[in-house]
Amino acid sequence: MLHKKTKEQIGHYLVTPFPIATEGGGFVGAVSIRRGKYDRVFRFIPQFATESLASSYALSEGRSMVQSHRLN
Repeated sequence: MLHKKTKEQIGHYLVTPFPIATEGGGFVGAVSIRRGKYDRVFRFIPQFATESLASSYALSEGRSMVQSHRLN
């Protein structure tokens, strides 16, 4: 993986995006949302041409999930 992971602290949550390479040569975004010892991982459907775009999308979605309280 060439893309540097970006972690973002949002309240009690640590949001960490990571791109995943697809068989077709593109990338999908995934995000880890951690609070304490519990970690939830979400993988998203949209495909992107670069790791950076997939990672940015995943971070944005993870941030939105935390801020809108969609983790309950």
